[in-house]
Amino acid sequence: MKFQVDRDTFADAVSWTAKSLPARPSVPVLAGARLSVDEGKLTISGFDYEISTRVSVDVTGESAGTALVSGKLLAEIVKALPGKPVDFTVDGPHAELTCGSARFTLPTMPLEDYPSLPQMPEAIGTIETEDFARAVAQTAIAAGKDETLPTMTGVQIEMTGGGIGFLATDRYRMAIRDTDWEPGASDVDVTVLVPAKALADTARTFGSMSGPVTVSVPTGTDGSPGMVGFTAGGRQTTSRVLDGQLPPLRSLLATSYSTTLRVKTSELTEVARRVALVGDRNSPIRLSFDDDGLVVEAGGAEDAKASEAMDCTFTGEAGKIAFNPAYLLDGLSVVDAPVTAFKMNELGKPVVMTGESEPDAEESDTNYDGYLYMLQPLRWDA
Repeated sequence: MKFQVDRDTFADAVSWTAKSLPARPSVPVLAGARLSVDEGKLTISGFDYEISTRVSVDVTGESAGTALVSGKLLAEIVKALPGKPVDFTVDGPHAELTCGSARFTLPTMPLEDYPSLPQMPEAIGTIETEDFARAVAQTAIAAGKDETLPTMTGVQIEMTGGGIGFLATDRYRMAIRDTDWEPGASDVDVTVLVPAKALADTARTFGSMSGPVTVSVPTGTDGSPGMVGFTAGGRQTTSRVLDGQLPPLRSLLATSYSTTLRVKTSELTEVARRVALVGDRNSPIRLSFDDDGLVVEAGGAEDAKASEAMDCTFTGEAGKIAFNPAYLLDGLSVVDAPVTAFKMNELGKPVVMTGESEPDAEESDTNYDGYLYMLQPLRWDA
């Protein structure tokens, strides 16, 4: 096998594949990147039984063949090469890579031990790359990281003929993003729970591409999806799906809210970051608001304290709320709007954060801009 390829194109393709390869594979060959050349195309793929990746690029001077080499090592080498065409040749147990005067020799891995990649299932719909990347970023932050509760580590994707929804929760907060997509059929009704990390990595890669993301989901013999696939910009990836589904998160939303606090998103983000400097991970950020405005404060060990006042508007009663600083800042970082609205009812009950375009936007209890982030407040005196 041999081929010549543009260095930047090769580096981008190998790097994307290598990112999904396991750092500590159960068997050595799963750390490999599979390179296959045929009819002027180089296909680079990886698979660890949970996530598969596949990307094709144009090459010249090719001789058909297939080889398996260490993916992460190849990515590091190609990244460091000068900006010249790369020649790649495989001869027996070694692969030789040449770029200008740089020359590397890599051992190949046994192809017979490498698992077959899963086939991309039939597409069930498409979503614009920008909408896909935004929806995943806004919801994946609320997914849990406790592997003893695997269901909570996923982002649930609900696909129907009327729209597509992304949901996640770690029991202390939850995020929901509803957006438009183009379903393959009007009666489509599929729900999959995808590992949040794998989905977030895919969304970050696809977010910079043009055109739509194609979503593919097969149906197993028991009627449940066994995996989910995404395709965009000549790249394909599949991921296993988690067992089960999230609790009915939408049922936790109130039909109306007695109090709504509105603040400028960027300003509150800056203020919250500043006052949080005096606290530790578990020290709450406190927000108290009345007719004089909003005061944001925090306290830490050895009597370290910080407070800062800022403008706000609100409807309903003046009040006080306290949040975990990391959770609050996570929510503010993905509210894609100039104004953040905090909607609440009883003291101590979950608070819903949504984005609004203007500080004096009309109150709307049942409609939102497609995204909401619900956060459990902390005790004020905690």
